Amino acid sequence: MGIKRYIPWWGKIATKLLLSQLPNREKFLNDISIFSSEPTMEEPIYAYNTFKEHLNRAKPEKGFVSLELGPGTSLFSGMISWALGGSASYLVDVGDFALKDIQLYQAMEDFLKQKGLPTPDLQNAESLKSILESCSAHYLVSGLSSLQAIPDESVDFIWSQAVLEHIRKADFFDIMRELRRIIRNQGVCTHYVDFKDHLDCALNNLRFSESIWESDFMARAGFYTNRIRYSQMLDLFEKAGFEVEVLEVQRWDRLPTPRENLSKEFRNLSDEELCICDLFVLLKPA
Repeated sequence: MGIKRYIPWWGKIATKLLLSQLPNREKFLNDISIFSSEPTMEEPIYAYNTFKEHLNRAKPEKGFVSLELGPGTSLFSGMISWALGGSASYLVDVGDFALKDIQLYQAMEDFLKQKGLPTPDLQNAESLKSILESCSAHYLVSGLSSLQAIPDESVDFIWSQAVLEHIRKADFFDIMRELRRIIRNQGVCTHYVDFKDHLDCALNNLRFSESIWESDFMARAGFYTNRIRYSQMLDLFEKAGFEVEVLEVQRWDRLPTPRENLSKEFRNLSDEELCICDLFVLLKPA
């Protein structure tokens, strides 16, 4: 936890807005302990368990092609996918945020070996590029443009872990349409979505007007979420051409942020809608 539990939500916003003006801001923001959430995908056991949870829900056939949306700093899922029977994988992000330290990936290799799983030999690996090539993983860093370059119906299994809420609101539907184009007719997508603000695990992100929140200045600061709520998100999945199965929903017992403090566009939403804080959803081509 560190000191982050003692910093109010508005203090985190102010600090991140200042830090976002620094060069190399993405890496710097990720490294600041008061904002990090633990555990992370940089830890082999957490990365493995997270991928395995999505895989177990999707149940693709051996030889599957996987796509992780928003891998962030860790590209472990390319190795894990290969070790668990995948033939190739895509890791798609909006920028090159991946850590390049070879020792991190060698630690992942050791973890997989201890599980008795096949791994590429990374002892003489000289670069992240060579590591990815050894497990047929493709790291693409141009967001929507990267998705548009992937062939139609070429992926069996698409997944994301607390990523969909970070997609810019204006891009969300276009990205869903691309995922629908890419997925095979018998393919499956699984997504974990975190509707909480990424400041104080409440609804402080709903305090701001649309014009302020969706500004580039706010969106680049590291705490942006698109504020698409549960029902609207399910509707967008369906409009993009998916059949939707809600696997899990977590709720707050009561609103964590007073309704009167919310921006007017959210104030009239029901308690039932606003109290949904987490979603695990499975999507199939309709």
